[in-house]
Amino acid sequence: MSNRKLGIAVIGLGGAVGTTMVAGISLLKKGKIGTEGLPLANLDESLIKDLADYENITFAGWDLHGVNLAAAAEEHDVLTHKQFVAVENELRNIKPWRSVGNKKFLENIEGENTFTNLSHREIIAKIQADLQSFKRDCDQVVVINLASTEKLAAEGNEIFNSIASFEKALDENSVDIAPAMLYAYATIAEKIPYGNFTPSVGSDIPALVEFAERQGVSLAGKDGKTGQTMIKSVLAPAFRTRALKVEGWFSTNILGNRDGLALSNTDSLASKIKTKSSLLEDILGYDVEDHIVDIRYYKPRGDNKEAWDNIDLRGFLNQPMQLKVNFLCKDSILAAPLAIEIARCLDLAQQRGEKGILEEVGVFFKYPMTRDKNARTENALHKQEDILLNWLKRK
Repeated sequence: MSNRKLGIAVIGLGGAVGTTMVAGISLLKKGKIGTEGLPLANLDESLIKDLADYENITFAGWDLHGVNLAAAAEEHDVLTHKQFVAVENELRNIKPWRSVGNKKFLENIEGENTFTNLSHREIIAKIQADLQSFKRDCDQVVVINLASTEKLAAEGNEIFNSIASFEKALDENSVDIAPAMLYAYATIAEKIPYGNFTPSVGSDIPALVEFAERQGVSLAGKDGKTGQTMIKSVLAPAFRTRALKVEGWFSTNILGNRDGLALSNTDSLASKIKTKSSLLEDILGYDVEDHIVDIRYYKPRGDNKEAWDNIDLRGFLNQPMQLKVNFLCKDSILAAPLAIEIARCLDLAQQRGEKGILEEVGVFFKYPMTRDKNARTENALHKQEDILLNWLKRK
């Protein structure tokens, strides 16, 4: 693997996933953990030789809460006590930069570590300054958005259709421009690759895709495919292969972390439901009339998410059958390694001179971005993995 120093700038650095990323890499550097859970760690050396080594990754980023990462990690309670003690000093030395807050797009999460009374252009300049400072200490920087889910933006708004109209809207401080878009614009302006691990509308608008192509950087997204949706992308192809008709699929989640709190807002929840619901019909090739996705904030669970699925099927002779899956997991333990791998792939794409949408990393996302908007999106996990591995083989 490459010994280049990769800097990952995280939007939402102090969240459960962000702190888990930092702690995980720190524990790996100390030899306290292995590479379990990191999908690209144990591939053939010929596939991963140009990817940044995990031990050469460093972190910085923004968060609405300004506490150091040790205090944040203690609150999120993802790490074991032994793991926390082992990396407490490293976490304590990292504090998030000031962040972009806008209650119009994220109502339930508030923090004091924000830019105040600044125009869009002034905020972008602040973000760019942070990135410029970070770049001086790294061979390459990648930005990963792990912020809490924003409400759905009006994707059909004409200001999002071209970079010219978007920049005019920036100059006019349009209220329709969400924080995720400001981060994405500032990142692309700095010629830095950008990965959107959230359902929020940001780098996927046509204006910013156009901007990325012009600036020569790659984009990836959106919404990390971690637990329940990952299982769905494995089971649905199996049902299709065996011609088992899916009559209904009820998916429910309970979680009590900061992401769950954000999703207790109806507008933010709509963004998440959209990305979680889309892949089933894409894989099966038909609409499932009773495909229900339900997400509930349940504070006592913290980061310990429970995802429960009930699937009703019809087989030969029209006989009914059921499958029930109960997945209990820490949300951040599934998400953090995927975010790390996305950053490594975006860094590799930058080394190769690729630009625009990096659709080959769709295996990591619920709602993969594609270069051809009219093409069918591949959502089956095993096929997505093949696409990624074939991309890694390229020289």
